[in-house]
Amino acid sequence: MKIDSRVLPELKQAFSQFPGFQLAENLESSRSFLSNPHLEKSKLVLMTNRTIPGAAGEMLVKIYEPVEKNLDKLPAMLWIHGGGYVMGHPDMDDVLCERFVQTAKCVVVSVDYRLAPEHQYPAAIEDCYAGLVWMTNEADSLGIDVNRVAIAGASGGGGLTAALAIMARDKGGPSIIFQMPLYPMLDNRNITPSSYEITEDHATWNRANNSTAWSMYLGKENDSNEVSPYAVPSRADNLAGLPPTYTCVGQLDLFRDETIEYVTRLAQAGVDVEFQLYPGCFHCFEVFVPEAEVSQRASQNYLDAMARALHP
Repeated sequence: MKIDSRVLPELKQAFSQFPGFQLAENLESSRSFLSNPHLEKSKLVLMTNRTIPGAAGEMLVKIYEPVEKNLDKLPAMLWIHGGGYVMGHPDMDDVLCERFVQTAKCVVVSVDYRLAPEHQYPAAIEDCYAGLVWMTNEADSLGIDVNRVAIAGASGGGGLTAALAIMARDKGGPSIIFQMPLYPMLDNRNITPSSYEITEDHATWNRANNSTAWSMYLGKENDSNEVSPYAVPSRADNLAGLPPTYTCVGQLDLFRDETIEYVTRLAQAGVDVEFQLYPGCFHCFEVFVPEAEVSQRASQNYLDAMARALHP
């Protein structure tokens, strides 16, 4: 069933004109779609590049903080960019990270984790964990309150956010009070009804690209039934003890059903969770059509959720 007729009118033009990713045919060309759009930066937010110890050598992080800070320590958020584990860079989320700083009155650290297929699992999640540990270890120099630390990311970054919450719980690592895996990439099996619905070549994320990306990320493990939940969060047997969660997804997103299943299992495990489903909306709709009313509403909803969580 084609989903074009179900897309909201204010999103239709962008959906029909998107050229689509061709991960299997031309990964580098697809990566260029997610380059920095060079949007105007905020004068109220200071952005700094730092090189820190990653899991396998030096790693770039971008730090965003208010230009005007007093002596009070601020809460902190680790941001993990999207791109299906195979694309993306922190630069592409500069404006969003600035909005988190201003709305949630926090310091944001965005990690430049290693990408597949050049670096398969566990490279990305180990880099994210190293970034979280570094951020909390550097609390004094960053001026952050280690008792108010959140993690967040979108799409592939949402999958890494969910995996990082599980890893930090299991390792007894840095304390996380809130996680925000937005329309997350959680399940490599491609067996949900929504994973069969989204097949259009011009979809912002379709079944073929999802299958290719998981294969690039997991390699031979993609065909295994014993994949770690640090690689595929939907494989986790136990979600108890994870931090309160906010997530959202479009009803026309390939990740709709795995997100709904994840939300349901979190709630059943006693984790407080807030969830928004947006009819007529495709994957990353608020990124591709930021001026649309539904996009502004969706992004403001998750910005406000982060603010509430970091300032209880």
